[in-house]
Amino acid sequence: MFLDDVRLHTWTGGVPGTLAELEARYVRQAEGRSPDGGQGWLNWLVRRRGDGRLVGTVQATLRHVPGGGAEAALAWVTGVAYQGEGYAREGAGAMAEWLRAAGWGPLAAYIHPGHTGSMAVARGLGLVPSTTTVDGEVRWVDHG
Repeated sequence: MFLDDVRLHTWTGGVPGTLAELEARYVRQAEGRSPDGGQGWLNWLVRRRGDGRLVGTVQATLRHVPGGGAEAALAWVTGVAYQGEGYAREGAGAMAEWLRAAGWGPLAAYIHPGHTGSMAVARGLGLVPSTTTVDGEVRWVDHG
């Protein structure tokens, strides 16, 4: 399993979860919403077409924003061995397309300013960096 690779935490901090921690997280995520109901969660697996091997995940956190409207914040994780092969772009692109068709927007992503790979994925989704930084990550948003 690629999710136990410490290198995946280079930009996000922390360390890989234990098996028990991951199981508890997945049980929570499978609910599809935060315990208080304030956020909805989409969690998709990214698999290779040829053999079905799990290579990554794509997530969206859906929430209503103050003053009206809604936001879908996208995130993606690709196993280190599979990075640079377009899996994040394709997976996040499919989720972005689905969200836009469902009327969710604007789309956003929160990216560490040194993570050039994720910046490239965000650009491919039509996102541009804003002047907002949250927990050291730049908020990228739809430019339309």
